[in-house]
Parts: sequence; structure tokens; C-alpha cells
Amino acid sequence: MREILPALNRWYAAGSPFGLATVVAVSRSAPRDPGAAMAVGPGDEAVGSVSGGCVEGAVFELAQEVVASGEARLETFGYSDEDAFAVGLTCGGEITLLVRRVTREDDPTFGAVAESVAAGRPVTVATVLDGPASRGATLAVWPDEVAGSLGSTGLDVAVTADARGELAQGATGQRHYGPDGERREDAVTVFLHSFAPPPRMLVFGAIDYAAAVARIGAFLGYRVTVCDARPVFATPKRFPADVEVVVDWPHRYLGATTTDSRTVICVLTHDPKFDVPLLEEALRRPAAYIGAMGSRRTHDHRMKRLVEAGLGESELSRLRSPVGLDLGARTPEEVAVSVAAEIVALRWGGSGEPLTATGGAIHPRPGGPSRGEAP
Repeated sequence: MREILPALNRWYAAGSPFGLATVVAVSRSAPRDPGAAMAVGPGDEAVGSVSGGCVEGAVFELAQEVVASGEARLETFGYSDEDAFAVGLTCGGEITLLVRRVTREDDPTFGAVAESVAAGRPVTVATVLDGPASRGATLAVWPDEVAGSLGSTGLDVAVTADARGELAQGATGQRHYGPDGERREDAVTVFLHSFAPPPRMLVFGAIDYAAAVARIGAFLGYRVTVCDARPVFATPKRFPADVEVVVDWPHRYLGATTTDSRTVICVLTHDPKFDVPLLEEALRRPAAYIGAMGSRRTHDHRMKRLVEAGLGESELSRLRSPVGLDLGARTPEEVAVSVAAEIVALRWGGSGEPLTATGGAIHPRPGGPSRGEAP
């Protein structure tokens, strides 16, 4: 929803009702994850996507109907083998959407939520999907406050606790409760949509490759910082406007910076006096990805230095070096693509092989079969 917020904020501020369709469940090879959104506003303006094009026409009409009636609807779309011309997902997947009308009266917390999302302030929106509670009712949960209600105090209390837990993990998904928030019951289904701040990408070494990696990192949704101890290279004009540029010794900057399980660290300094102390710090802290540029000879020398510095096998196994997937990349932009491909593959458990050489679902379910196994 981050991408369509400017339009939603404009409609909401103007008092114009709009229909908001949100993916709340997927199965098999669905093209979008839970949380993907599409909205239809005044003048039949449509923004966003819930399926990559398969069912957007039907969702457009559904959103118009919901705006007119004011009644939220839960709809499932899937490919029909019996009728190839039926509205459905030709990829063979299935998505379930909640479509609800948004106005100042229907959802008085929407403006505060949108402001938080735009500012990178963490918030989870809990929305009733099914059950005796009112479908489409919302509860906004921040780390330190709550707004709105799902219809009962007990349900609000239970959902608030779970929403804060999901927010800490940046997780989005469904939860089930009794009418008053009872655990281990499934009378009420609630969708928890977490908006955690964007993950960070820390790029060390202000070289041409860093500029390319920073650009693709920002494109992937990371909050990118480039750090280099050399002020002649670490200048903002060499990098995109939305990239932070810091002049400092890399290991010192990283030591004073908070990282978490989503942080990406790219070491492109290619100089032992910078990258060895930097990797000593990086490999001992939380991160989703730690990659270092260099030849295989550079890698071997660097690993020897890191062992001498006292790093163990479990720490060294986290290092992706030489950085990136084998794409035959030559230019800084091509290398950036190979680095981004490795980051994405590691995040989702991809093999890095061509899809033509794999089997199974293209988008496997968590815990489901891998691409080389039968679906």
C-alpha cells in the first residue's frame, strides 16, 4: 500500500469515498503477497494492483459496488479449468480480497495510519474479515497507542497484543479469535497488516559499484546508506537523492549503527584496512545478508585475516563472498543486479537457477515444496 498512499491521502483529505481492495490470503502460485492493495477513487481513478493484471477488471467493478453500498465484501478469485474465459488467475493460484469503503466516517483512523506509514513509523492495522464482528471494522495499533475498535473490548485487547507481536516481526497475516477475543477459537477472523519501517541497506565503499548497488537497493524498497572514510568519494552528488551518504570509518560507523534481521550489508571497499575490521563487526551482529566484493584470491586472504581476528566457523559462514550470483556481470549496473538477485534469493529461499530448469510452484508456500519438488 505504500506505493498508492499519495492517491489515497488525496482522496481521504478531500472527503472522497474510495474502495480499497487488499489481498488477505493466497494459495498456490499467487502473484501478489498478503497486503498488496488496489484502490478505486473518484472519477474511476484506479491505483495499485492485487494480481498483476489477472483480476483487476473484476476488482474495479467490485470496488465501485462496495463504495455505493458501503458494505465490505470478502471475495476469492482463482483460475477455472472448466471455463478458461472466466475471471481468474491464469497462473493457477488463488487470492482472497477484502474490499471495503474508506471515508472519514467509515474509518476515522485511516489518516493517522497513512501518515505513520509515509513517515516510516511502525503501525499494524487489524481488520475484521469474518464472524459476528462487523466486517471491515479496523483497529490501528502502534507500539505505544491504539485507535479504533473491532466491536468488543475483549477482542480489541487480544488483537492489540497480537498486533504488536506481529509488528515487531514485520509480519502480516490472519488470526482467529472468539467473539470477545478468546484464544483457541475461530469465530472471528482478523487480518493483521503490519507496516514496519523499510529495512536498511548499508553500502560501504563509495565507488561506482556502490552507486549502482545503492540505486537498486532503493528500488527494492531499502533505506540505503553509503559510508566511506574518504570525503573525496563520499559526496551526495555521486548518489541518488534518496540515499544517505556518510563520511566515517566503516567499522566505526557500523559499530554505532543498529542492525536487525532484515538489514543488508554490502562491503565494497575492496581494501583490507577497511573491509577486515568492518567484517569483524558485521559478522558478529544481526543481519539478513552480508556480502563482500573481491576476487577469490582477495576472499581467501580476507578469510585468513578474519580467522586470525578470532571469528569462528558459524560467523564466517554468514559471509557471501565473492558477492553476488554468477550472471557473468561486468559493468557496475550488472554487478548490482547480481548482488540484488542474491539478496532476493536468500530472502525467499530461491535457488538462483533459471526457472526453466526447476519444477514445482514458482512462488512456493512457506513450509511447502521447493521448486525442485512436486507441488
